[in-house]
Amino acid sequence: MRKFDSVSKLLSEEPPQEPLHIFREGSLNKAASFFINNFKGKTLYAVKTNPSPFMIKKVYEAGITNFDVASLAEVKLVSEIAPDAKLFFMHTVKARNAIKSAYFDYNVKDFSLDSIDELEKILQETDNAEDLGLFVRIAIPNSYSEYNLADKFGADIKEAPALLKRARMHTKKLGVCFHVGSQCMHPDAYRIALRMAKNIISKSGVTVEAIDVGGGFPSVYPGMIPPSLSQFFDAIHDEFRKLKNSKSIELMCEPGRAIVAESGSVIVRVDLRKTHFLYINDGTYGSLFDAGIPQFIFPVKLYKKNGAVSSENTMPFSFFGPTCDTLDFMKGPFYLPEDAEEGDYIEIGQLGAYGSALATGFNGFKPSEEIIAIEEAPLMSMYDESGTPLEAHESIAA
Repeated sequence: MRKFDSVSKLLSEEPPQEPLHIFREGSLNKAASFFINNFKGKTLYAVKTNPSPFMIKKVYEAGITNFDVASLAEVKLVSEIAPDAKLFFMHTVKARNAIKSAYFDYNVKDFSLDSIDELEKILQETDNAEDLGLFVRIAIPNSYSEYNLADKFGADIKEAPALLKRARMHTKKLGVCFHVGSQCMHPDAYRIALRMAKNIISKSGVTVEAIDVGGGFPSVYPGMIPPSLSQFFDAIHDEFRKLKNSKSIELMCEPGRAIVAESGSVIVRVDLRKTHFLYINDGTYGSLFDAGIPQFIFPVKLYKKNGAVSSENTMPFSFFGPTCDTLDFMKGPFYLPEDAEEGDYIEIGQLGAYGSALATGFNGFKPSEEIIAIEEAPLMSMYDESGTPLEAHESIAA
């Protein structure tokens, strides 16, 4: 992997012709270390967030050895890169062949479910194995999150107790799991979810061996600055302690965005300017789906053709991507110097999460497969230089 001290150095020496992914290993290590050292339980990396073989290897090397996988392809991917990793198949709707192969070919023992039918499917395809870990996913409100995941998955509060009781009959390791929604903006979401889990467990009359609070842990974006991750952990730990027999229950979480977002960015080139619209060589069919469809606003920084940073006053811009589809539009606003013009480069930050994962080759446009390592700090961060989480009002921008 090629390394540069800064984006300016890269652009002055080798200006790219294609969109280029940037990696900051220090940012990844800070995030991974914070979860490992401060979350009082097991941390599973959510592979869907960034499933590139490069990132799987780096996450494993950073000390996260448990992975949340959602498909047989992800099972195979992680098994090839990190054969000693422990995999948890946490998609609640799985193909029969995926269950069978995961269990018999890749030694995956832990599966989630949210219906009787899925429970029966798991039991049938594992030949009623006695070493399964079964996690019943419950539906909880996603009121504090930017992405609502509540409508698609989870047993409701009326069905969940009976499902827990049924699953209890077939496993020595029974768990409850949930997801508060992606990019959760308030710690109370986890408090509410854990209280609901406690109520459902009580109604079921069974004991559980594990609670998985899922993902949803946020990163920081312009206009979307969450509380410190320490506050999220405090809320989870405080509410978890109130569970009956909590000392004998394993606590788990599934961060994705909060682990990898800051570590990645994309360098794009301006190919045309029309008033406040910049036509760039990446877009919603590439690394910038989240900027287009859910309209996330990402941190941006403009570099002139020689790699110099512009010092002009800023103004709001919108982006058009390179394809011929008008859906390839990123409204923003993205605040950049007024002198932005053709040939300039823009670094777009926080794309370690879902940037490469959602990229396609539509219309023949696709970011370069090369990843460049950069030493300088990310455009925005939830951590200070020592790796200590910043409070919301302190979250920094480069």
